[in-house]
Amino acid sequence: MTAKVSFDEVEVGTELPAQSFPVTRATLVRYAGASGDFNPIHWNEKFAREVGLPDVIAHGMFTMAEAIRVVTDWAGDPGAVVDYGVRFTKPVVVPDDDKGALIEVSGKVAAKLEGNLVRVDLVAVCDGKKVLGMSRAVVRLA
Repeated sequence: MTAKVSFDEVEVGTELPAQSFPVTRATLVRYAGASGDFNPIHWNEKFAREVGLPDVIAHGMFTMAEAIRVVTDWAGDPGAVVDYGVRFTKPVVVPDDDKGALIEVSGKVAAKLEGNLVRVDLVAVCDGKKVLGMSRAVVRLA
């Protein structure tokens, strides 16, 4: 598999299509089952509040995975991502209602590198708060 985006067609400042990712309590339960991370802060409201959280929060790795989808969808190949890292700045609080939370992610090409690589900087926001900091991916383009 290879990226569908051409390195020559991309410039610094190129914006990737923004996406929004809904998160409900059911989403968190499914992720817990798939990842094996059954920490009660991700599903038990009483426990989450007892440890000082405002409510149940999404798994950090789940939030990180949702954000990189903006890059993999744009590039057309998840294997094009050669490096990815974030700092977790705020939790994604997921209320127990029909709406849950919404993670809104945007990204832009921040640098063109050697070897058809680009660095993409991402911004992930939930409820008006930045939930990931220093969110950067290095992507090999066609």
